[in-house]
Amino acid sequence: MGEVAVVGAGPNGLTAAAVIARAGVPVMVYEANAELGGAARTQRLGTSGATFDLGSAVHPMALLSPAFVDLGVHRRVRFETPELSFAHVLDRRSAHAWRDLDRTAEELGGAEGRVYRRLLGPLSEHIDELAAVLLNPLPRAGREGAALARFAAAVPSAMVLRDLYSERFPRAAALLAGCAAHLAGGGRGPAALGSGLFLAASAHAGGWPIPIGGSQAISDALAEEAAAHGAQFHRSQPVTDLRQLDEEVVLFAVGAEEAARIAGERIRPPLRRRLVSTRRPPGSCVVHFLLREPVPWREKQLHRAGTVHLGGDARRVVRVERQSRTHTVQRPYVIVSQPSLFDGSRTSDNTQVLWTYCHVPRGSGADMAAAVTAQIEAAAPGFGDTVLERYAVPAAGLEQQNAALVGGDITGGSMDLRGALLRPRLSSSPWRVGRGLYLVSSAASPGPSVHGMGGYLGAADMLRTEYSLTV
Repeated sequence: MGEVAVVGAGPNGLTAAAVIARAGVPVMVYEANAELGGAARTQRLGTSGATFDLGSAVHPMALLSPAFVDLGVHRRVRFETPELSFAHVLDRRSAHAWRDLDRTAEELGGAEGRVYRRLLGPLSEHIDELAAVLLNPLPRAGREGAALARFAAAVPSAMVLRDLYSERFPRAAALLAGCAAHLAGGGRGPAALGSGLFLAASAHAGGWPIPIGGSQAISDALAEEAAAHGAQFHRSQPVTDLRQLDEEVVLFAVGAEEAARIAGERIRPPLRRRLVSTRRPPGSCVVHFLLREPVPWREKQLHRAGTVHLGGDARRVVRVERQSRTHTVQRPYVIVSQPSLFDGSRTSDNTQVLWTYCHVPRGSGADMAAAVTAQIEAAAPGFGDTVLERYAVPAAGLEQQNAALVGGDITGGSMDLRGALLRPRLSSSPWRVGRGLYLVSSAASPGPSVHGMGGYLGAADMLRTEYSLTV
C-alpha cells in the first residue's frame, strides 16, 4: 500500500495525488464512484450517445490555475475559448462581455462603457497577479500587495454599480450581478461580490474556456499525470472509516462533513464540530438538454456566447437569488452553457447539448426543468420545439451523484467573508485538520471552481510537514 491516501478523485484529489507522486512519495487514491473526476465528469445520458458535463461545463479558472500550468493540464487538454465570454439577457436586450474589454465598453457606450472599463480594466490587465492572491489562502495575500490593494479598491465600486446605479447603468450592472450570482444566495457582502468581480475580470483576460471532450478531459489529464509518476487508483471504493486504510497520512478531497465523519476522533472536537456544521448556501438543480438544433435565440449574437445568463436586470437577479435560499422560484436566475457550439465531439450528428442550472433551497428535490425551459423560451421563442430530451438533476440528486455536493451545494460551503476566511480555519496552513490529516477539497482554501489549488497547496503543505519536502 502507499504511504499516503487521497480520499476522493475530483480535480482537487487528482491534483493532490499528482503533486505527491511527483515528489516520489507513494500515493493511493480512493474514489467512491466508478469514474474519476468528481463533479468534473462527462458522461452519456439516454440513448443518443451525446455526452454531457455532470457538474461543471465552463472553466474560467482553468487558464489561471498555477496548479494546472505546473501539472501540464494545458498541454494535455485543448480548450476552446469563445470570443463572447458570456452574455446577460435583461429583457429583450442583452449585454455582452467580450474577451476584448475595449469592445465590451464600446458596445455599452458613453458613461456606462467608461464606468465598466475603469472597473474591470485594472483587474483584467493584471489577472495573473490577482489570481496569485485569490487562489491562495487569504493570510498569504501580502505577497501580492499591489494586486490585493487594486482588488480591494474595486470591490466597493462594484457594489455601488450593482446596487445603487443599476438603473442608470443597467447593462453594466447586469453583467456584474450575473457573475456574482454564480455563487448561490445573492450575497451582498464584499466576498461574494468580489468573487463575481474576479469572474468578470477573467472574462476579459483569457476568457471562459470550454475543454474539448468535456470536463472529463481535465480530470483525465490530472489522473494521467498522477499515474505517470506512480499513483494508484481504487475506483468504486468508498471510504467511511480511517480503519479501512493502512496509510497514516490521509488527504480528504471530499466534503467537510464527510471528512469529519471518516476521521472521527482524530480531528479535535472544536474543529470537528465546525466541519460537521459547515455553513452552506442554497443548492443547485442542473438541467441537461439534447436539442435538434442550436437554441433559437431572439438575438442571434447569443450563438457566439459560451455562457448566457437569464434573469433580468441586476436588482431582479439579486432578489431572486436571495429568495432561492428558502423558496423554489418559478422564474429563477438561469446559467446556460452551449458547449457543443464550440466542441463538436459532444454529439455524433447535428444535435446540440445544453447545460443549465439554477439555484434552489439546499437539499431540494424540486425538478426545475419546466421553469428553466420557460426562462430560455422567453429569450428564444420556439426553444421547446427544439428539445429532443431533457434530464433534470435536483439538488438532492447532485448529492447522490457526488457526496461532496452536500444538499446540492457546488461551492463547498458559503463563500461570504466568514466562509472565505474560515475554510476551514484561519491559518497560513488551513488544510491541516489533524495529525497526518488534511482537507484539500473545495471546502478548504482557496475554495470552489475547477482549478485544483486546494489539492495543490494542501499536498505541498503535507509534503513539507510530513516529509520535509519542498515542491
